[in-house]
Amino acid sequence: MKAIAFHRMKVHWPLYVMAIPGIVFLIVFKYIPLAGAVIAFKDYSVFQGFVDSPWVGLKHFNTLIDHPDFARVFGNTLVLGALKLTLIFPVPVLLALMINEIRKSALKKGIQTALYIPHFLSWVIVGGILFDFFSLSGLFNIIIGWFGDESVLAMQESAYFRPIYVLASIWRDAGWGTVVYMAAISAIDPQLYESAMIDGASRFRQIRHITFPILLPTVMVLFLLEIGNFLDLGFDQVYNLLTPMTYNVGDILDTYVFRTGIQQAQYSFATAVGLFQSVIGFIMVYTFNRLSKKVSDDGGLW
Repeated sequence: MKAIAFHRMKVHWPLYVMAIPGIVFLIVFKYIPLAGAVIAFKDYSVFQGFVDSPWVGLKHFNTLIDHPDFARVFGNTLVLGALKLTLIFPVPVLLALMINEIRKSALKKGIQTALYIPHFLSWVIVGGILFDFFSLSGLFNIIIGWFGDESVLAMQESAYFRPIYVLASIWRDAGWGTVVYMAAISAIDPQLYESAMIDGASRFRQIRHITFPILLPTVMVLFLLEIGNFLDLGFDQVYNLLTPMTYNVGDILDTYVFRTGIQQAQYSFATAVGLFQSVIGFIMVYTFNRLSKKVSDDGGLW
């Protein structure tokens, strides 16, 4: 086995060289920082350092759970995470299937480009656009004014925060999310579609019985990866959409940690919250991975 492995490395050495930067990145930015998780069990002080800071066990985890705002913040995180999985995640799949049905190459590329562009805007810019759009003089209030409704500051209203969060996520990232799915669709053997057409299958039936079943393993893998980030909703997105009036529905673990952990220099507490999120994410990935293996032999990450 060692001889075979060495022979493969010798033959395919350019591929292994190309993999080195990615491996170094993972080690430096993903694995080495794991050692810092130890401060979640200490009262970390920048003056005493990692080693000399006193151990406190599960003190910071108990502080998190016993905090009066924990139920609200954790509940908001679960709700937004569920919205992300149920409403946002399926959109790139549907877009990829629809884009694939466009026969004119120029139109297809134009639509793809138009859908990709918002992804390259930072959430700071997107947040500014949304605040202008929903301002009293913005387009949103102009439109509802045409129908006789009164102006409303939607970004300051709790009832509007979650719909805006979902729509903003779809507008910015759905187009970029189609990249992987379009690549998977392009790898499907055209002879399958030709055989289906000979048998009289409509375009919808071709999608239903050829495209989507072949695409499903890719969807399952990305779904499992998304579940791993279920509690990690993205600090920059929520923070740039959040206002003090929408804390009751939009304040999540990331923004809560930023206020209580980072701004108040409670680094051990912030690390404890991050570790809590990671453990929940791992449990969810493991559980859904087992379920996906039962549904499909090609499903699952391992």
